[in-house]
Amino acid sequence: MKQIIQSFKTGETILEEIPAPQIRRGSVLIQTSRSLVSLGTERMLVEFGKSNLISKARQQPDKVKQVLDKIKTEGLMPTLEAVFNKLGEPLPLGYCNVGKVIAVGEGVSEFSVGDRVASNGQHAEFVCIPKNLVAQIPNNVTDEEAAFTVIGSIGLQGIRLLKPTLGETIVVVGLGLIGLLTAQLLVANGCRVIGVDIDEEKLKLSEQWGIIPFNPKGGDSVKFVESVTGGIGADGVVITASAKTDEIISQAAKMSRKRGRIILVGVIGLNLSRAEFYEKELSFQVSCSYGPGRYDEDYEQRGIDYPLPFVRWTEKRNFEAILQSISSGKLHVKELITEVVPIEDYKNIYGDIGSRRSIASLLKYPEQDNLTPAETIVLKDTSFNGSKGVIGVIGAGNFTKMTMLPALKNSGAGYKYVASAGGVSGTSLASKYGFSHSTTNYHEILNDKDVDLVLITTRHNKHALMTAETLAAGKHAFVEKPLALNNAELDTIVEQYNKQANPPTLTVGFNRRFSPHSVKVKSIIGSAPINVIATMNAGFIPDNVWVHDMNVGGGRIIGEACHFIDLITYFTGSTVVAVCMNAMGVNPEENTDNASILLKYENGSTGVINYFSNGSKAYSKERIEVYSQERTAIIDNFRVTTGYGFKGFSKLKTSLDKGHKDQFQQLIASVKNGGASLIPLKDIINTTKASFAAIESLKTQSWVNIK
Repeated sequence: MKQIIQSFKTGETILEEIPAPQIRRGSVLIQTSRSLVSLGTERMLVEFGKSNLISKARQQPDKVKQVLDKIKTEGLMPTLEAVFNKLGEPLPLGYCNVGKVIAVGEGVSEFSVGDRVASNGQHAEFVCIPKNLVAQIPNNVTDEEAAFTVIGSIGLQGIRLLKPTLGETIVVVGLGLIGLLTAQLLVANGCRVIGVDIDEEKLKLSEQWGIIPFNPKGGDSVKFVESVTGGIGADGVVITASAKTDEIISQAAKMSRKRGRIILVGVIGLNLSRAEFYEKELSFQVSCSYGPGRYDEDYEQRGIDYPLPFVRWTEKRNFEAILQSISSGKLHVKELITEVVPIEDYKNIYGDIGSRRSIASLLKYPEQDNLTPAETIVLKDTSFNGSKGVIGVIGAGNFTKMTMLPALKNSGAGYKYVASAGGVSGTSLASKYGFSHSTTNYHEILNDKDVDLVLITTRHNKHALMTAETLAAGKHAFVEKPLALNNAELDTIVEQYNKQANPPTLTVGFNRRFSPHSVKVKSIIGSAPINVIATMNAGFIPDNVWVHDMNVGGGRIIGEACHFIDLITYFTGSTVVAVCMNAMGVNPEENTDNASILLKYENGSTGVINYFSNGSKAYSKERIEVYSQERTAIIDNFRVTTGYGFKGFSKLKTSLDKGHKDQFQQLIASVKNGGASLIPLKDIINTTKASFAAIESLKTQSWVNIK
C-alpha cells in the first residue's frame, strides 16, 4: 500500500510502498477514501525535517541537554550514532482519515464491515485504528466533509475547556482551519464571536457565518474588542494561532475582562506577564488534542471507555459530536475545502507546504472494492536458496534499530525479513540494512523455509508466545530479554523445546556476558566462590510507560534486572538457589524499580543487584564489583575495568561495549556452523525463574527457593 512519510534526516516527504497493517484485537481495519492535510501541524513537521542540525537543536533545547548527558555517561560516538539513528526514523504524516471498515478485530462490536468511519488514521491506503478513535459517519455526511472530524474535535475540546455560555463574547485568535471550525462551533453555541487574523480571505469567509472579523494590520485588536464589548472585554479567548511570539498571549490577556478565560489550542510563545494575569485574575489553560482519553493507553489502545455519567465528552464522543454538527448543518466545512488531490499527486500539496495559502487540502485514494491489502512487500529480489544464517526480525523498535541491526553488521547473516506492526518502521529498517522483505505478518517469517534464525524484539508480553511458535517451526530463536513474564509462559517454552527431537538453539539477549570486560573478569577470577555487587543506575521512566505494566512489560526487575542475574551467574559458574528482594518505600509495588536483590548460589557464591531509578544521570549507569581471594575487579559502565590484586592485570579500556556485537557475531556463526546455544538453556531458565522469585520475595517478604 501507499503511505506518506516524512524523513527528519533528509527533509523529504515521500509516498512510500509499505505492507498494510494487520487487523488487531480491539481495532478496525479501514480502507481509506479521503484524508485531510493539517497544513498547520504538518507544515511544522515538514519544515523541521528540512532544517539543518543546528536549527533542529535550537528548536529542541531539552533534547540537546539529553544528548549532552548521554555523551558524559556513554561517550561521543555512541551518542552521535543514537542521534543520527533517531533522525533517520520515518514519521508517518496525517491524523484525519475517512474510509470504510474492511475488517473488525476481536472484541469490537460497535462496527461492521462496510461501515463508513472517521478516525485519526494517517495518510495511508489502509489503517488499523483502535475502536475508541473511530466514529460512524451519518448517511448525509460525505467522505470529504467527514475528513474534518478529528481536526474539528481539537477545536471542540478547546471550547469545552472554555465552558462558554449563551451570549458571551469570545475571541478566536487565528482563523486557520482549526480557528474557523472553532469560531463556527462557538456561534452555534450562542456566543458572539470575534475572529482575529491577518488573512482577508479567511476573515471574509468567517463573516458569512456570523463571526465579527478583525484584521490586526488595520488597527489595535485590544481596542477593537473593547469597543465591541462596551469596554468590558472578552469573556474568553481561544488561541488557535501558531507563532513563536509572546505578543499573542499578552494581547489575549489585555483584551480579556476581569476573571476572563484564555484557552491555548495552538502553539505560541508563553512568556506570561504576571501583572497582566494578576490584575484581572485571568485563568489560562492549554487544551490537549481531541479530548479526555488522549495519550491514555487504557482508553486509546485497550478500548477501556470512561463511564459517560462521569466523563461526558471523550475523544470518540467529541468525534461523534463534530459529525452530528456537520450532519445538522450547524458546522460548515465544504466551503473550507481548497483542493482535492489524488494521493499520487501528493507533492502538489507538500512540495510548497511552507508557502501555501490553502485552508484545507484533501487527499483522495483509489476507489477499489474487495481490495486485499498486501501484508508483505518485496524490496529487492534476493535468493537465499541453501543459505545458512538467514534471519527474520520480528519487531522494529529502538533496540532493533539502535543496537541489534548495527551489531549484526558484517556478521554474515542473510537479511530476509523485518516484521513490524504498522509497516513503516519495519520497511525503513529493511531498506536501510538491505533486507529483501518487509512484512506486518510475522507468521510469514515462521513459515518461510529460507529463514533459520528468528530474532524477536517486540514488547515483552509477546516474547514467550513468539518464542514458542519459533521453536515449533523448527527455527533457531533469539529473544531479547526477558524470555517470559511468568512461570506459565516459561513452562510453555520449555515444553515446546522438549517436544523437538533435535531442538534448535534458544538464545536470550543477555549480552553483558559477551562484553570483553566480562570475559576478561571471568578469565582472571578463577572458580572459587565469589561475591558480586552489580549496581544499575537505571534512570527514571514515567509510571505510564508500558515497561511498568506487569502484563505488558513485566516491570523493570523482570524486564531489565535479569541482565545482571545472568551476568553474575556467568561469573560464578553456578546457579541461583534462593532469592530475596527488598524495595524502597513503605509499601512498594511489584513493578518497583528501586530495589536490592540478594542471590544465593549453589556453589556458595553470593550476588547483590542494586537496581535504582532515582540516581543522577551524571553517574555511571552500570557498575559491577567482583570480590575473590583478596582480589577485586571493577567494571565501570563497560568502558573501564580495573583489577586490584591480580597478577599481570590492572586495567582494560574500551569504548562503551556491552557485548552486543560479540553476542550477535557468535550467534550467526553458531547457526551457520551448527554450534550449540551460546548460553546453556539451564542458565536461561534459572535466570528467568530467579527474576520471578524476586517479585515473589517482595510480596512474601521472605527468601524464595528456586527449584
